[in-house]
Amino acid sequence: MFENKFTQMLGIKYPIIQGGMAWIADSSLASAVSNAGGLGLITGYASLDWIRDEIRKTKASTNNPFGVNIMLMHPEVDKIAELVCEEGVKVVTTGAGTPGKYMEMWKSHGIKVLAVVPSVALAKRLERAGVDAIIAEGCEAGGHIGQLTTMALVPQVADAVNIPVIAAGGIGDGRGIASSFMLGAQGVQVGTRFLVSNECTVHENYKDKVISAKDIDTDVTGRDTGHPVRVIRNKLSRKFLQLEKEKASAEEYDAIGTGAYKKAIFDGDVEYGSVMAGQISGLISKKQSCKEIIEEMFNEAEVLLKKGTGVFNE
Repeated sequence: MFENKFTQMLGIKYPIIQGGMAWIADSSLASAVSNAGGLGLITGYASLDWIRDEIRKTKASTNNPFGVNIMLMHPEVDKIAELVCEEGVKVVTTGAGTPGKYMEMWKSHGIKVLAVVPSVALAKRLERAGVDAIIAEGCEAGGHIGQLTTMALVPQVADAVNIPVIAAGGIGDGRGIASSFMLGAQGVQVGTRFLVSNECTVHENYKDKVISAKDIDTDVTGRDTGHPVRVIRNKLSRKFLQLEKEKASAEEYDAIGTGAYKKAIFDGDVEYGSVMAGQISGLISKKQSCKEIIEEMFNEAEVLLKKGTGVFNE
């Protein structure tokens, strides 16, 4: 039921991409998602050697397609852009900029390029640049976010471009997938739900924080700095919001923010670490394998799409 232009383009069973979460999306998670029929991603927000090692581990763990998420503001982005070519990676997703300078090189190596966007204008610009698909990410997502919601952004992007659109932000079950298709998307990108997968190597405290979160338990910090980030509320986020009220200096932000994300991921400090997660956290109640997550979501979506919303059928 879910085979479409997007799945055919990437050679995957289910039209789902695992978010390329910085410091979290490693070979363990990426290969598990790819083996389950989705597209696993390795984060490109790490050292060159680490990325190379994780690519090679993923190759050894799956025969299915996987990709690398490249943050275009990374200080070593030029080398990472070359690395994916050298290692034979077939899919790249990009964020925090435009990939125009790398497109010719990537295309010559047969790489499919998917770009994350927060607006219609950027989506149209990147279509002209030659990307193969657009990931339209709403502000419900965890981590760095734009202004528009997924519900508002996806249909406008779908109307504006002629390449596949992937919905991202606030998608955590089959209802989110079905809704995304109704909005004009051909697939989804999911991050937060995969955070609590068995194969995700993030600290167990981080997973438990996501599972225990309620619907209103995320904060957005950094709006005043122009770099808004959605996190699960804790002592650190409250301190950030207080600094914003006080119009604090960049140095004051750096003093409490530097290393905070790693502190949550690796040390399990969920009070003074930055626990990036989306608003969908309140919907997540259990840890599962990536295979279980994907099959559960798409089985639910299939039922919903076959019968319609159910509102008029009762």
